[in-house]
Amino acid sequence: MVDQLSPASPHESLAVALCAADVARGVTRLLLRHDLVAISEVALDGGRRADLMAIDARGGIVIVEIKTSRADLLGDGKWGDYLAHCDRYFWAVPTGFDVTPLAGPAFLPERTGVIVADRYDAVIVREAFTTPLTASARKRETLAFARRAGRRLIATMDPDADSLN
Repeated sequence: MVDQLSPASPHESLAVALCAADVARGVTRLLLRHDLVAISEVALDGGRRADLMAIDARGGIVIVEIKTSRADLLGDGKWGDYLAHCDRYFWAVPTGFDVTPLAGPAFLPERTGVIVADRYDAVIVREAFTTPLTASARKRETLAFARRAGRRLIATMDPDADSLN
């Protein structure tokens, strides 16, 4: 959904100009520097879809939800469902985005982190608190992540392979 409201500030104009794909690219680069490998648009149990999910060398799982408009941020009531699928959760927003709402209690600042990104890079402005997954949840998420990544790789080599399943 496109935010029909005009930007609240000149900084927000820059944020609107950056699309979610730009933010995802910058965040993915940041994650790679921290030895986390990410994939985008990850389907989760319950019909939810995380913008980015990443896994580190120790099996730690991170979910990043990208918001490029204030209306999208304030209107998102489903993000809490993602917490059961990760050890750490981050909001990612474009450079110039007003992050003030993310400090409010509705966005669990004691649990969630904040990343500010552009197309080329990103920075963590608030680290996410780690809440370890249970062993069974970690196994389920890790296997799903690996299978998802494998299927995507196969699709790049053989777009018709999915029809064999």
